[in-house]
Amino acid sequence: MALLQEWRDYAYSEEMQNSKEGEKLWKNYFELEKGIYEQLLATPSETVEGTVEELAEKYNVPLSMMVGFLDGINDSLKEKNPIDTMEKDTTVKIEIDTEKLYYNMVGCGAEWLYNLPQWDDILTKERQKELYLEQKKSGTVHNENRKVGRNDPCPCGSGKKYKHCCGR
Repeated sequence: MALLQEWRDYAYSEEMQNSKEGEKLWKNYFELEKGIYEQLLATPSETVEGTVEELAEKYNVPLSMMVGFLDGINDSLKEKNPIDTMEKDTTVKIEIDTEKLYYNMVGCGAEWLYNLPQWDDILTKERQKELYLEQKKSGTVHNENRKVGRNDPCPCGSGKKYKHCCGR
């Protein structure tokens, strides 16, 4: 069985959902993920290449966690990796599309990642805000025939209630 399927079967299993073990797993994963991103974003134009096993060793994370990381970052790379079929000796390449990565981090609500200080050296504050709003607006459905209620989400995409945002 491919590593990705093993990771998904374990990490997203019913036993892991709403359990102390699952909570511990994800807390650990998010800490390790943050550490990898801190290293990658220190030199964002550098392409990292190696086998899945070599990258797990390089970033000092378990193989399964590296597989989860590669799954998560794959849509933010300039060239996707064959994650569905990768094994520990599969060579993968991490060449980040920084704007896409930031946009995707906002999209999945990974505040601990899109607020990393390394972003300030990569994207201007203005560009971060533009990407943030662009992502938030991408999920906003506009219904022109309906009046916005004061307790409805603000149509600007800020995530605030209308009464606390544009309705003032």
